[in-house]
Amino acid sequence: MKYKEITHLSHPHVLVLESAEEPYQCDGCKEVGFGPCFKCETCNFNLHEECAMPEPSAFHHFFRKCDFRFYENAPGYRARYCDACGKDVRGFVYQCLHEKAHDLHPCCMKLQRTLIGDGVKLHLSDKVSTRCLKCGSKEISKGFRGWSYESSCGQYCYHVACVKNLVLENWRRGYFDHGHNTMALQIMAPNEDNIVQQTGGSSSGRRKASKYWRMAKVALTLIISAIFGDPTTAVATLIASLLSS
Repeated sequence: MKYKEITHLSHPHVLVLESAEEPYQCDGCKEVGFGPCFKCETCNFNLHEECAMPEPSAFHHFFRKCDFRFYENAPGYRARYCDACGKDVRGFVYQCLHEKAHDLHPCCMKLQRTLIGDGVKLHLSDKVSTRCLKCGSKEISKGFRGWSYESSCGQYCYHVACVKNLVLENWRRGYFDHGHNTMALQIMAPNEDNIVQQTGGSSSGRRKASKYWRMAKVALTLIISAIFGDPTTAVATLIASLLSS
C-alpha cells in the first residue's frame, strides 16, 4: 500500500507525498534527494520515502552477521560514517548492534541489488574488480572501497559515493537553479585509451567508442535513479550532458 499522507514524530504537521521538481535536502538523514518525497505544505520540511517510513529493524546481505536498528540519531558520541558511501552520518541511520558497529544511511540501506535498463545490467557490490569510471580508482579513499555498481561485463563501474558527489557538486554550483549546461565535473574512462588503440581510429572503432559511452551513460542514469529516485527533468538533462564532451 502506497501512503499519500503521513504523520511523523520528527515534525508537527502532516506530510504529503509529492514529486519534487528540484533537489532537496532530507530533514531526516540530511542527504540530498530528488523525485518523490514526503513534504510539509506548511513549512520547508522534506523526507525521503525511506526516511519517512523506516523499518524498526533491518538486514543487509553485505553484513550477514549484523542486525540493524533504525535510529533518528546514531548512538554514541564519536563521529559516524556510512559504510556504503563513506559520507558522514548526520541524522537518521541504520546501525548494527556490534561493538564496532556498521552504519548505513536509510537510502543506502535500500539500494537495489540489481539494476537493468537498455542492455545494461548492474550489480551492487562491496568488492569490485573494476576501477570507477568517475574517480579512476577502486577505492574511495585509502583503505575504504565503499559500495559500487558494476556491470556484468566488468566495463562499467561507479562508486555510489562518486555518483553522489557528482550530482551534489553540480547542485552546489548552481546547475539545477539556472539550468546551464556547463559541467563542473568530468567522467573518467580508463578503458577509452584501450578502445582507441585497438581500433586505430577506424569507423568501426568510432562506433565501438560511441557504444561504450552510450552504455556508460545508461549505467550512470540507472545509478542516479537508484540513489536519488526518479530523475526530474533537470536531472535528466544533467545526465544527458555528462558524457557529451
